[in-house]
Amino acid sequence: GLIFYDTKVTVMNRVLNATVQRTADHAAPEITLDPLEIVGGEIRSSENSYFCQAARQLACVPSSQLCVKLASGGDPTYAFNIRFTGEEVHGTSGSFRHFLWQVCKELQSSSLSLLLLCPSSAVNKNKGKYILTPSPVTYAEEQLFHFFGQLLGIAIRADVPLPLDLLPSFWKTLVGEPLDPDIDLQEADILTYNYVKKFENINDETELEALCAEIASQHLATESPDCPNKPCCKFTYLTMTGEEVELCPRGRHIPVGWENKDVYAAAIRSLRMRELQTPECMTAVRAGLGSIIPLQLLTTLTPLEMELRTCGLPYINLEFLKAHTMYQVGLMETDQHIEFFWSALEMFTQEELCKFIKFACNQERIPFTCPCKDGGPDTAHVPPYPMKIAPPDGAAG
Repeated sequence: GLIFYDTKVTVMNRVLNATVQRTADHAAPEITLDPLEIVGGEIRSSENSYFCQAARQLACVPSSQLCVKLASGGDPTYAFNIRFTGEEVHGTSGSFRHFLWQVCKELQSSSLSLLLLCPSSAVNKNKGKYILTPSPVTYAEEQLFHFFGQLLGIAIRADVPLPLDLLPSFWKTLVGEPLDPDIDLQEADILTYNYVKKFENINDETELEALCAEIASQHLATESPDCPNKPCCKFTYLTMTGEEVELCPRGRHIPVGWENKDVYAAAIRSLRMRELQTPECMTAVRAGLGSIIPLQLLTTLTPLEMELRTCGLPYINLEFLKAHTMYQVGLMETDQHIEFFWSALEMFTQEELCKFIKFACNQERIPFTCPCKDGGPDTAHVPPYPMKIAPPDGAAG
C-alpha cells in the first residue's frame, strides 16, 4: 500500500513485456465461434456459449502462445484471433473485444454456473455482484475455472477492461490477502451475518428460546427432543447454493443450547468463509492466470488495484475521454457540431455512456490509465484511445 498505483503499473507492464513468449514470427492462434449457437440471446446449453466454445478450442493451444506483449498501436497484437462463422470482420481488434464483452455477459448469467450472485444482493446490498460458485468441482468445471483465470491474464495483456462485477473477497483471495470474517461475511451474505450476530449477542437462555422460536416460525428449526413443545435449532445450515449441511459430525442430531451457541455461530461463520475462499476453484483460477502472467506480480497489488487493472472503472470519465480524443483533418475542438457532440454526451447517464463506448469500440469500459501520459504525445495508445472523430464522408456534409 506504500507504492503509487501508477508506479506499480509501470513495473508490471515492464515485466509483462519481458515475459513475452510468442514472438512476431509465430502466427496467432485462431478460434472460430458460431454466433448462431447463441442466437436471440438465449444460449440453449452452456456448451454453446462463447466461453465454452473458446475454452474447448484453446485447450490444445500451449499457454506460451497466449503470452504476447502489451497491446499498443492501431491494430494491437492479441492473445488469439477470432473468426465468426459467416461474418466478414476487418481487423482483429473489434471481434476480440466483442468476444470478451460477450463472455463476461455469459459468466454473469444463468447459462454458466461458474459465478454465483452473492446472497446479499437479494436484499439490495452489493446488487449484481458475483462470487465464485462454492461447490465441489468436477474435472470439466476445473478446466473452465482455469480458462477463466487465463482470460483475466489475457485481458491484462490486452488492456481491455472486463465488465465483471465481482465482490472484493474474490480479489482478496486472488492476490492472497486474508479475508475479514466480519466485513467480508457482511458484504457477501448480510442475512447470515445478522443471523450469526443474533446468536453471539444473546444474554440469557430466555432470549435464546425466543430466538429459536422466531427461527422455528421461519421453518429453520425443529422441536427439542427433551421438551417436545420447545423449538430448537440443530447444528445444520444452508450453503450459499441452498443445500442443508451439517456443521459438525452428526450435526442434525445436536440441538443448539446455551452452552454451545457460540460454537454454533462460529461454525456458520467458518462455513461461509470457506465458501468465499473456494480453495479448489481459486487454485484453478490462479493456475490459469499464472499461465499468462507471472503470479509474483500480484504480491505488489492491493485487491482494489488488481480489480482496477483487470476490470477498469465501472463508469466512464468523460474528461479522460476528451483528453484522449483526436480530431482528424480539418476538424477542431471548437467546431460547433463537436461542441454539440460533447454537450450531448454530458447529458447521458452512465448506462448510456457505456452503450456509446460499446458502439464506438466494442467494449463497455475504458482502461483506467493510458500509456501516453508516461511518454510524449506520440506514445502508442491502446484502443479505445485515442477516440478519433472524422469529417463526414459526403462532400456536402
